Amino acid sequence: MIDKIRSAGMTRRGLLGAFAATAVTAAPTYSNAAGFLRRAGDVRRLSMYSERTGEKIDTIYWIEGEYIAEAIREINVFMRDWRNNQMMDIDTRTVDIMAASHSLLEVNEPYMLLSGYRSPATNAMLRSRSSGVAKNSLHLKGQAADLRLSGRSVSQMARAAAACKAGGVGKYSGSNFVHMDCGPVRSWGS
Repeated sequence: MIDKIRSAGMTRRGLLGAFAATAVTAAPTYSNAAGFLRRAGDVRRLSMYSERTGEKIDTIYWIEGEYIAEAIREINVFMRDWRNNQMMDIDTRTVDIMAASHSLLEVNEPYMLLSGYRSPATNAMLRSRSSGVAKNSLHLKGQAADLRLSGRSVSQMARAAAACKAGGVGKYSGSNFVHMDCGPVRSWGS
């Protein structure tokens, strides 16, 4: 399909706009979240905002078996370490988990991103302030995100992420956020 669109003179960016209206209808259900993560979805979308930077992102980053390079770059910039603007490529497996979990929650509101990539300096500073920050955090590798939704509880978000059976899920009810990563399947917190 992409080749047909290219031959018609349409760019990937134009294609993103064309698919934007249909992205919600392509969302998975709990029963097929694992298939969605194994590239079964036709369109994948991610929507987030950051209160810290005032930035927003709403992008289709996958269409019919292909990641959209420009959209992935936008996600990498958005999920940078906001304290020092350092960036790292965010692991697309984490992006897929975030998108699948969001779809399973059946909400229209974007995630609030609390933390994506963390530079070593930022991680060390956070560790000095809290015992809950891992020395070798997957945030350091661009493989984790801390997220919040006002319309869903921490428990609901954690259940959706765990249903993907694709990485780590941490519940931080006291701070009202969920950690999602593409590391080994595991869960923690309350």
